Amino acid sequence: MLKILTAASLALACAGAAAAPAEPVQPIPALDVPRYMGTWYEIAKYPNYFQRKCVGNTTATYALQPDKTVLVTNRCAIEKNDAIVATAEGRQVGGAESPKLEVRFAPAWLSFLPFVWADYWVIDLDEQYQLAAVSEPKREYLWILSRTPQVAPQAYAALLARLEKQGYSLQKLVSTPQAERR
Repeated sequence: MLKILTAASLALACAGAAAAPAEPVQPIPALDVPRYMGTWYEIAKYPNYFQRKCVGNTTATYALQPDKTVLVTNRCAIEKNDAIVATAEGRQVGGAESPKLEVRFAPAWLSFLPFVWADYWVIDLDEQYQLAAVSEPKREYLWILSRTPQVAPQAYAALLARLEKQGYSLQKLVSTPQAERR
């Protein structure tokens, strides 16, 4: 019986070690925050609790404020042709080119509490600022964003390959339906 338990423990330990990424999440080297501003379409995401009612047409719009914070406006369609709109404040963490930001959806009077701020790291971004991936250090959340509702298949496949190299599970990704806009 001891041999069976030892073998089972060893197998579980090896499986756990194989599942955990060895390297920490690497954000992009630098982010030009003003250039990143504007509307981004959600192409895919890891499912999460706070977007559970969203059925598609999900966007994130970022606007740089005079105090260098970022106004975040997230929108998504829900059942019966309704929409949810959530606003937040974002702030850059580190220097002027840091790709690490934090976002707070809680009221401003709670902003002194560290736990109301969520990590928002740009981990992949093309040179034209047209296709991005956003996550956080634990790899629990992932969003693929684009300046357009659809992405060229080859650009998307290349992005997925880079995400997989960073230790992201592509099987967890769920595509976000986007209505064609004109």
